Amino acid sequence: MNNSPFFSMIIPAHNEEGCIAETCEAIAARFMQEKIDDYEILVVNDNSRDRTEEILKKLAAENPHIRYVNNAPPNGFGFAVRKGLQEFRGECACVVMGDLSDHPDDIVVYYREMKKGAECVFGSRFIKGSKIIDYPKHKMMLNRMANGFIKMIFRLGHNDITNAFKCYRREVIEGIQPLLSPHFNLTVEMPLKAIVRGYRFVTVPISWTNRKAGESKLKIKEMGSRYLFIVLYCWLEKRLARGDYVRRG
Repeated sequence: MNNSPFFSMIIPAHNEEGCIAETCEAIAARFMQEKIDDYEILVVNDNSRDRTEEILKKLAAENPHIRYVNNAPPNGFGFAVRKGLQEFRGECACVVMGDLSDHPDDIVVYYREMKKGAECVFGSRFIKGSKIIDYPKHKMMLNRMANGFIKMIFRLGHNDITNAFKCYRREVIEGIQPLLSPHFNLTVEMPLKAIVRGYRFVTVPISWTNRKAGESKLKIKEMGSRYLFIVLYCWLEKRLARGDYVRRG
């Protein structure tokens, strides 16, 4: 494996013993099929209480492209991804879910776009060419409402900001600091800050499949106000900061 990979995948994992091996192996197999070697799969073990770490040790021993780090408390999706953003080695980082809901084919598409020079790649599950399998109806309704609200107040053309599956160059990640979100609201903080601070993104259609093992960590009742806080925080930066945080050059 290249000691300085171009493409890093950051996978937060909390109690994912039922699917983390399948996820990592499917991604590695797809990249091997494409003869892509300059990548790493970085799994952040977020204080799992099951066999997740044991499985990760085995995966890392068998495949040099796979490694993992442990995230010390406090725990949560946002904390885990932020730990990964401190530890990744590549020129760009792609946030991937540990339940194989994000298709390895789409990760390769992200890789190709980054190789072509994209600053950010944002997938959408709701444009021509996308595919959704087994999305719970109540979550779908809330998703479309949230994304519609974000599109309206930021005047965006992109319609899937809330999806975590996105890719950023290292300079973008450095340019959107500091990141505040400890939970799933990080999924909107990162892209909105990138947009507000002047980074360009490419939109591609993607597939999404509901998890087959384990349980979703997203608790909608707990997250509503947190999402709203981060969205309004980014909107206030856009409206009131007078470009103080927009990238230069």
